[in-house]
Amino acid sequence: MTLTSQDPIYVIGHLNPDTDAICAAVGYAEYLRVAEGKDACALRCGTIPGRVEWVLEQAGVDAPDLVTDIRTTAELISDKCTATVSEGDTFLKVYNAMQSSGMDSLPVVSDDGDIRGILDFTQLMQLLMPQDVSGSRSVKTVYVSPQKVLESLKGESVGADVTVAEEELVMFVGASSEVSTREGLKRDAERGLSKKQLVICGNREKLQLAAIESQVRMMVVTGGYGVSEELKDLAKERGVKIICCKYDTATTVQLIRCSRLVDTALGSEFLCVDADEAVSDIRKKLSETQQEIFPVVEKGTLRLIGVFTKADLVNPPVTRIVMVDHNEYSQAVRGIEEAQVEEVIDHHRLGGNVVSREPIRFLNEPVGSSSTLIARRFRDRDAPLSKGIALCLSAGLISDTLNLTSPTTTDLDRRILEWLCKIADVDAEQFTHDFFASGSLLHKGTSEELIHTDRKEFEESGKSLSITQIEEIRLDKFDERRAEIEDELDKLCRHKGYDVAIAAVTDITSHVSLILARGDARVIAELPFEHREDGVIVAENVVSRKKQIFPALCQAIYSATATVID
Repeated sequence: MTLTSQDPIYVIGHLNPDTDAICAAVGYAEYLRVAEGKDACALRCGTIPGRVEWVLEQAGVDAPDLVTDIRTTAELISDKCTATVSEGDTFLKVYNAMQSSGMDSLPVVSDDGDIRGILDFTQLMQLLMPQDVSGSRSVKTVYVSPQKVLESLKGESVGADVTVAEEELVMFVGASSEVSTREGLKRDAERGLSKKQLVICGNREKLQLAAIESQVRMMVVTGGYGVSEELKDLAKERGVKIICCKYDTATTVQLIRCSRLVDTALGSEFLCVDADEAVSDIRKKLSETQQEIFPVVEKGTLRLIGVFTKADLVNPPVTRIVMVDHNEYSQAVRGIEEAQVEEVIDHHRLGGNVVSREPIRFLNEPVGSSSTLIARRFRDRDAPLSKGIALCLSAGLISDTLNLTSPTTTDLDRRILEWLCKIADVDAEQFTHDFFASGSLLHKGTSEELIHTDRKEFEESGKSLSITQIEEIRLDKFDERRAEIEDELDKLCRHKGYDVAIAAVTDITSHVSLILARGDARVIAELPFEHREDGVIVAENVVSRKKQIFPALCQAIYSATATVID
């Protein structure tokens, strides 16, 4: 899923978001709104874990929208209020639309909003002017709908009923003497051309009578003049369409020519762009075409959303992002490299690849959770903190510190949690039990959920690593689900190329983690924990991925490398 607007500042956690990532994003977006008056919105770039759903429900807070790509898309640079024309519009209406919009090209849409083509000014001129002007007949010939002629002339129909279908008609202007004009009508009648004639005349009753008697296809009376009742009746009897209009003869001729429907000028080939296509992907392809405007359509349909021009591809707007609970691009939503990162709030190691165009606020402290840092912002600024947001931040802090029992816990975490629980009106011990009991992956999760709900990837010493943590209040289902977990780890190594993939199933009550690992056997063998004969690695008093499991894996890599060298 992609963004539909770039107006807010988006606050977003890491891929495969855990409780801290989502609750920190929700909390900081609220802080920016209430404390700094900014238009901010929380997002997520992964599935909401069951426990987080429970927290949000308890807090009465809406879940952040899912986004999987924050690159600037065709929809984001498109003009959604662009002028459009219909297949059934005339040259005159399209020309007027071009004049009022200042655009030389316009999209043509059907009645149900689907794109049918693009018209540019050159195509309109080809409609207006015949390619061959050597013969008088080609100059006089028009392809028009009598109904559209009536509309263009803003006239009154007083003869036979006007029809909608386009016809090939030859204009005959009755501007010569009465004798020569009548003779001309007679000659055309003898040649069988009357059925295609469109006679244009003024207040000349004998000429009007001659035209009706010749049974011309259509007659236009100019100058605001009308026809007698007798001639009206005769015209209806002979099937002659009569339109009376206020314009002079020269204007009338031009307006008739401009009454042609534009759908005949539509080419069958034109480029459309799906709304979610990234500008960075399409820029080169579109810059090499002759097309000037590009319709943006709903993916998989022809429903028009807006249009953009080649100029819009040159320097497109970027998305403003606040990264919370991570600072490495490898853990961030797709497209982060093209975004404008305005702020980073995190409590993990520095990844070293966040790049900004301007100086940014970068807060990274060795505390138990990102929610701790955000709650401190509320407290220090004395910003309004609702009960629901306080509950979310409490959940993020409790989840990441296992209710202050993790080795990552600091005195700041303890003070902040006490402050948050008072506002949220919850007991930390009871909330911890209810929280972890609300979404046991061992009991309820699918194989994919077991591995991907809380998984992070790292690069260390040239090795690609994946570490999943599954936190439970008891491990009675571990043996039953073990084979599934190992199969998913094998898939990660095969399909994503990880050198080592680990799943740590942590009992938060006894503070022990049962580790399953796949990949480089030399590295796995060097993990500094108890290796059971059945292949399970038991890590007593190990509950923190950040401070215990990842450092242990790094040390195992160094040890395995050193062994090979020796």
